[in-house]
Amino acid sequence: MKLLKIAMIGDVVGEFGLKTLEEKLPVLIKEENIDFVTVNGENAASGFGMLPNDFKRIMAAGANVVTSGNHIWENREFWSILETEPNMLRPANYPNGSAVIQSVSGAGFTCINKNRISYIVLNLQGREFMSAIDCPFQSFDHLLDVHVGRAAHNHPLVLGDGTSIPTAFPIIIIDFHAESSREKEALAYYVDGRASLISGTHTHVQTADERILPKGTAYITDLGMTGNTDSVIGMDPKICLERSTKQVLYHMETAQSNKPGQMQGIIAEIDAETGNAVSIRRI
Repeated sequence: MKLLKIAMIGDVVGEFGLKTLEEKLPVLIKEENIDFVTVNGENAASGFGMLPNDFKRIMAAGANVVTSGNHIWENREFWSILETEPNMLRPANYPNGSAVIQSVSGAGFTCINKNRISYIVLNLQGREFMSAIDCPFQSFDHLLDVHVGRAAHNHPLVLGDGTSIPTAFPIIIIDFHAESSREKEALAYYVDGRASLISGTHTHVQTADERILPKGTAYITDLGMTGNTDSVIGMDPKICLERSTKQVLYHMETAQSNKPGQMQGIIAEIDAETGNAVSIRRI
């Protein structure tokens, strides 16, 4: 049995988070012999959205795919990166548009062929306590049927540039960017046996419920964050306290500290022949 090691890294928050990632991710990849890495970067630009150079830095640190969430639209200058970089994802279940409304920028799905293994990464966003976008459950089914079904039945995946990727079984990885723990767990059971790994992001607080679901999918409710842990989810505690006590929406700023940053996430071992998870642990 050939085991693949996949690392998923929690939301990178601001410059502090970027520096922490650049320091710690290359070491993790080398020491753990990681085969594939996803990083959620949607808070890299001072805590809100991303800038083009943020994406370059995350990729240079060792990410194979960068995922995101609701804050990815904060900086318009980044929208062109969503359109041109296949390794940069936005949630797939944003509306696809109509005759009068154009589709939002970017894609929520990518397939990366690395060392003769096809890694399919899906980015989805929750709806409970968040924007009422398209259904993540139905979006997963659609993506599975249209993009993954051929690969799962020993047919090649044909990418947008015409590249054909033969594969016996793709490794399917999901970043579910959601507020509700219930919704995250529900989607995990919904995809159990149809995906290799699903991890929640968005809340910036790492949960202690990592496990293998009954049909072989690895799961954790939230990866946590990468950045300053002497903070309120990466942001300045003083400002967060004033917002909470005064109910005034003061401008949020990332927390500053002389203490070392922390990189949070998981490492999962996946059977390359079946796509089933064998283990999952927090980092």
